[in-house]
Amino acid sequence: MEPAKSVIEKLGGVEAVAKVTGKHVSRIYRWTYPVERGGTGGLIPQREIPRLIEHARRKGVALAHADFFSAPAHRREVA
Repeated sequence: MEPAKSVIEKLGGVEAVAKVTGKHVSRIYRWTYPVERGGTGGLIPQREIPRLIEHARRKGVALAHADFFSAPAHRREVA
């Protein structure tokens, strides 16, 4: 699920992200699961974002705050 899937891929995969965050790989996988399956619905916890961005910067990986938010597939116009 996005955006977690794309961020994890950019950073080298689940094991790499687990190492950076100090979390077990099962916790990182949960970021990619729908809420109905006990996941976060593609959202990465806010407390992890600065650490992941700093890691990406050190490794030369293009990653910005915007990468942690998915654009809505459909926006309703408000009159």
